[in-house]
This record gives sequence, C-alpha cells and structure tokens, in this order.
Amino acid sequence: MLPQGDGPPLAEDGLSADTLLGGKLRLRQPVTGYRAAIDPVLLAAAVSAAPRDLVCEAGAGAGAASLCLAARVPGCRILGLERDTQLARLARENVADNGLSDRIEILVGDVVRPPPRFGPATFDHLMMNPPHLEPDRARLPADAKRAVAMVEGAAGASEWIGFAHAMLRDRGVLTLIHRADRLDQLLAALAPGFGGIAIFPLWPKERRAAKRVILRARKNTKEPASLLPGLVLHGEGGRFTPAAEAVLREGRSLDF
Repeated sequence: MLPQGDGPPLAEDGLSADTLLGGKLRLRQPVTGYRAAIDPVLLAAAVSAAPRDLVCEAGAGAGAASLCLAARVPGCRILGLERDTQLARLARENVADNGLSDRIEILVGDVVRPPPRFGPATFDHLMMNPPHLEPDRARLPADAKRAVAMVEGAAGASEWIGFAHAMLRDRGVLTLIHRADRLDQLLAALAPGFGGIAIFPLWPKERRAAKRVILRARKNTKEPASLLPGLVLHGEGGRFTPAAEAVLREGRSLDF
C-alpha cells in the first residue's frame, strides 16, 4: 500500500464545503484549481456496475465520481487513482466523511505510472474524466492545478484509453466523459481494443450542439457501435430539465 501522501496539508480556508446528489453526499474541494461540477456526477451515473463489481476511477480528484457511484450502487468496490498527493488525501477524507471507507480506496499515482495495486485485467469497470484539452491547441488556465487537470500532459487520450484496456478484465467496461469535438480521436483510440461503443451526447439545450459526450465501451468485443438519444441538460430559463434533475439531484442512472 502506498504512503498516504507527503505534501503539506491543505488549509481549511482553501476548501469549500459542497454537496452532491441533492445533499446526500458531502464534498470538500479546493476553492481554486479544478472543481467538480456536473461532469463527475454524470460520469458516475453512466457506469453500469453491479454490487460486488470492482471499479477503477482513473483521475479521482477529490472523489466526486467515486462517491456518487458508491451511493448509487451499494456493494460495489472502487479503487481510485489520483496523481496529486494533496487531492488524494482530500479524497480519502471525503470518503471517510461520507462513511464509505470500507468500499472506496484512493491511491497516489497516474495512468503512466500506476501503483502495484493496479494490476492488469483486474477491474470489472473503469471510469475516467481525463484532461480534455490538447496542449498545442489550448489556452492554458492561469491556475497551475487547474491547468494540470484540464490540459493533457505526458498522457493523452490514447494513453488513458490504453491504461483502461490494460486494467480491465476481458469484456470489462470503460466509461468516460469528454469533449464532443474530440469524438473522432476518442473513437480511433477505442477501436483497436474495444467494441460495442455507445455514444451518449449531453445536449446543453434542445437544438444546441453537444459539448460533452459520454462513451461506454467493452474490452475485446466486436459488437457494433450505437448512437444514443443522450440527455438534454437545460430547459427554459437555464434550469435543469426534469431528466437531468433525476440524475444530478436524485442519483438515478443514465439511460444507456
């Protein structure tokens, strides 16, 4: 088991106290840098895990997606991977604060250098919300930690997907959320080792182009791809649609 992190503790005045799933879960996260919004909640809602399944979250951050999945699927076990030692420590604290330490464990490492606990062909499911921006096309955020979370470094989309293929059991399922304008790259990276790719657009409003997509794919199958209706997030006045509210507030699963 890896050390619990060796960086300085995060100052309490540098954290915000937030909630997920309509107040069912508590989440402390840094005030600056990358902050969990709806993406990790939607990601967790798309994972088709069952009780007793072993799930990996690559890039766990402060633990939002892992917490949401554990709340929705009683009995599943989750092993999270986070390269930032401070965030990993905070994620462990969030897990403990929500009474889920018996089902969620967060380790320090990344997809290029995973710790030994992340053995090949280990997981039934793997979920990820990787950096969405390519370094040669992105305007780097001023905040360094936000830049690390949002802009690809040594590992691009192909490396993240390659990590998932290595970690999943045969016919295990990868679920990821990403930018819609990188769909062609994602599909090309998935094609060699995954089949049954389901594309789930997230529409900001009706008749608006999708900015995010959720992809779900199964390792080592030749099943055909499918394009699903997706989810409209906002209605009139910018409020969440009832279907989005059911996922974001009530913790329901997405309809794949």
